[in-house]
Amino acid sequence: MTQIQPTITPRLEEPKFGFNEYAERLNGRAAMIGFLLMVVIEYVTDQGVLSWLGLK
Repeated sequence: MTQIQPTITPRLEEPKFGFNEYAERLNGRAAMIGFLLMVVIEYVTDQGVLSWLGLK
């Protein structure tokens, strides 16, 4: 007995919340921008993150 295979693939919508490709890409870009800004601010002010937080 062979089963009939479907001829079309359903189009599923991307989930709006959770771990999806768009959310991960956006999170990665925000992290890269934040890291770059942190490095630039450290270079301009000659102080590290620990100095900003008052831990050094």
